[in-house]
Amino acid sequence: MRGKKCIIRCDRSGVFFGTLTSLQGQTAELTNVRKIWYWEGANAVEQISTDGVETNSKLTVTVNSMVVTDVVQVLPCTDKAIFNLESIKEWINS
Repeated sequence: MRGKKCIIRCDRSGVFFGTLTSLQGQTAELTNVRKIWYWEGANAVEQISTDGVETNSKLTVTVNSMVVTDVVQVLPCTDKAIFNLESIKEWINS
């Protein structure tokens, strides 16, 4: 799945959407990554990876790169989910 846009579910740090660049054990390196802090419109991460989320969901700003060390699930995203997740407005404190 390297080089693909994925949903990464972690044990303690949350759920992320980004491009997987490396996965070794439970450590993943991601680029162009956003945390999915809160979502509606999907029952679980599996549905997020296929359908995306509703527009009132909360996805953070995009960061260039990130390493997470508590990965428990990696799901490649469909084109539909990628389009949806990339179109969700950044959730920021204004």
